[in-house]
Amino acid sequence: QVRLVESGGGLVQAGGSLKLSCKCPRCITSVFNPLDLGWYRQAPGNQRELVALITSARTTNYDDSVKGRFTISRDNSRKTIYLQMNSLEPDDTAVYYCNQVGRDDNWGQGTQVTVSS
Repeated sequence: QVRLVESGGGLVQAGGSLKLSCKCPRCITSVFNPLDLGWYRQAPGNQRELVALITSARTTNYDDSVKGRFTISRDNSRKTIYLQMNSLEPDDTAVYYCNQVGRDDNWGQGTQVTVSS
């Protein structure tokens, strides 16, 4: 079972930056490296949405709402993916989760990001 743990959220003013981390502490590299992973977010009253993904081959894709502002990356040696978020906006306020792309179960606790105007 792949268990992912998110961290790095917080309160930031509009225009600021945050970097989220998602680690698989119990994964061995042969399990982690082939995973296609994504960052998702869920704002109050909204459905969870995929904002960025990175494949095992390091191909990336972004939702239009975050293109040019967010960057997803991975460090397989640390069994971790990251989400660098710049030029944050109040609409980015949400709980951010990571998960394997295509899975709709095995969600972690997430990390809260709050952007004040």
